[in-house]
Amino acid sequence: MRRRDFNHMALSVGLGTAIVNPPFGRESAAALADSAMPAAPTVITKATGRTYNQLHLPRKYMQGQRRFSVYWAWNYPWEANRDVTELDNRFSTMTEVRRVEWPFYEKPEYAERMFLQGIAGTLELFHLSLVSFQTTVGEATGQPVAVYQRIDQAGQRLPLDERILADTDTLMVFGLDHMVTEQEASPDEIAALQQFIAREGTCLIIGPHHDVGASADMDERQMEYKHHGDELVPRQQRFGLYTRSLMKGLGVPVENRYGLRPATVKESGDITPLNAMRDLDSRGWLDGVTTFNFHAHLPHYAVTTDDSKAIRVLAKQSIELSIPHPFTRAGNKEFNTFLWLPPSGTRGGDILLADSTIFTTLFGGTDSLHRFWRNLATV
Repeated sequence: MRRRDFNHMALSVGLGTAIVNPPFGRESAAALADSAMPAAPTVITKATGRTYNQLHLPRKYMQGQRRFSVYWAWNYPWEANRDVTELDNRFSTMTEVRRVEWPFYEKPEYAERMFLQGIAGTLELFHLSLVSFQTTVGEATGQPVAVYQRIDQAGQRLPLDERILADTDTLMVFGLDHMVTEQEASPDEIAALQQFIAREGTCLIIGPHHDVGASADMDERQMEYKHHGDELVPRQQRFGLYTRSLMKGLGVPVENRYGLRPATVKESGDITPLNAMRDLDSRGWLDGVTTFNFHAHLPHYAVTTDDSKAIRVLAKQSIELSIPHPFTRAGNKEFNTFLWLPPSGTRGGDILLADSTIFTTLFGGTDSLHRFWRNLATV
């Protein structure tokens, strides 16, 4: 993978800093200016037009053709309407994104006459960055990937229930909800998911994002900020109350912690390969997969049980050790990045944990990442 492509992925997956300091072996803004982001419409416009504000048409079950559904667990209006004078626990505005990522968004398609400004525009970038995954999985399965929001732009609420689960084989729950927006899974949602994963062959992928600045110690928060190096992430940005409540209700012994910067290869700037536990990967989720994509602040999925049979850590990622972090000062050199709970007892389906940004890259990512997506669609 070329270093220029690596920078593009860093920009797209989490709106994190694409321009990093020279020690990480990547190019300057001037060197990247000739390869700015493609226009969003060219990414999403294929052979058919884009639809909006309509009811989902149920997909028929076809053996060997998994039906994927993505569930953004956020309250879109509450996120978009957050007070921009607040320093912490909110998404960036498009103005902030444009300033930090200049000149990538200085294009007509991102101007105010064409694209939402403020926080809403940034949320739409996440939607756009999912298109490559939808395309890859749709081609692999022959089924369209459905995308839902817990509360959408129009304030329409859609909890997890049979309207989503009835025609879904693989459900992906993305925990990019700020904790301050108070999204929690209800008992009815937990019960619906328990019934869903009791069905043999189903798969639940839970993707809680980072938890930056959980400590009350300001010096520790500053250390975390300096470690990940993303100017768009505030000193405190706590994500994933919904996914945490989901994991608690389903008995998944995992908690998302911190926002850790992956180590990179000095010569190329590429993310270092995964430390994959292939002997534990009896299903082949990681067959042919050597790396995920780079993101400046990835969560550590801490296992909160001593029962080694309950959950398998299938992959760990090396941490950038040149910049201190409380987690590395405690002696840690890697973080858990991909976990698996195989079917057990009355649960006939699989449960996987992987960060949501692994699936949201506007530029498609590496061949290894696409292989991972295809594995999820076909294993």
